[in-house]
Amino acid sequence: MNWDVPTADLLAILLGAARTGAWLMISPPFNSRFIPGTVKALLSVGLTLPLAPYLKGTVPSLETPDIIACAALQVFVGASLGFITALLFSALQAAGDLLDLFGGFTLSSGYDPLSLNQSSVFGRFYNLVAVTILFTSGGHQVILRGFLQSFRTLPLNAHYDLATFSQLLLKGIGDMFLSAIQIAGPLVIVLFLTDVAFGLLNRVAPALNAFQLGFPAKIMVLLLLSGLAITTLPTVVEALVDRSVTAVLKLTGG
Repeated sequence: MNWDVPTADLLAILLGAARTGAWLMISPPFNSRFIPGTVKALLSVGLTLPLAPYLKGTVPSLETPDIIACAALQVFVGASLGFITALLFSALQAAGDLLDLFGGFTLSSGYDPLSLNQSSVFGRFYNLVAVTILFTSGGHQVILRGFLQSFRTLPLNAHYDLATFSQLLLKGIGDMFLSAIQIAGPLVIVLFLTDVAFGLLNRVAPALNAFQLGFPAKIMVLLLLSGLAITTLPTVVEALVDRSVTAVLKLTGG
């Protein structure tokens, strides 16, 4: 059985899948290594198929150099959109790393087979909780809808504004650090005050060896307070979803 597929439709699907596949490889929560590469490739084609009637009108000329240049551009666009989203969500990982640093969990960092690097306890914990909240609240659908909207605001034959990308990249880095401090700041202050209290206790009663007692006390305080602070993560994840979708729309001119 032979299928006759118009060249414009096939080219539109392949170029759209190139952008979508690059985005899926980088953007959370779809960048998880739990999702095999073949599944991501099929998913990129499946997400692009409904847009084929619109995309075929934005296909560039059928000349080979134009097609190669457009394919490379789509991969770059998808990767940049995914990187902006991943940059904002990395604030949760950074907040967990700050808690590990001030709470004394940095010594227990281990190899994470999913990210293929060293991962701290609370950094990985915050990341997993954020991904769980994303799927349970439907936030992944909002992120996906915001990305698919980029095909309308930035068609296949459009030019990409690198100046806007550089501005959003700098702003995204600043927002990441600011969000990490806002998430972990209250707990870090409490842990710092705990160190101050044990320092004063050590001055009053040196025989108690307060600094040796401070390590388990800080761990207990961190575990208790993090159990309370985790209730605020749904609000934080919702705000990060809104920021990421807004950044994607700004980057594509929407």
